Amino acid sequence: MGQRFVIHVPVVAGDLGVAVRLARVVARWSSVLAATDPGETTVSAEDEQGVRHRVFCDLRLSGDRRCLLRTGHDGPCAGRVP
Repeated sequence: MGQRFVIHVPVVAGDLGVAVRLARVVARWSSVLAATDPGETTVSAEDEQGVRHRVFCDLRLSGDRRCLLRTGHDGPCAGRVP
């Protein structure tokens, strides 16, 4: 695979929990676009953008898919939300 570029689109939320939930919604919605990789979605504080919090488990599954369940989920990984 060639070089990849990442588009950063800031969205403001009041706290980390709200930011993670909003990021999940935005990432899942954007997954209708072939160029998106929702499994790579992270959240950071505005003044600490180098400290990122994963939104999804992101474990690679068969067929070049990724687990789209939340980070730290219980049970087996899944390529779609139950």
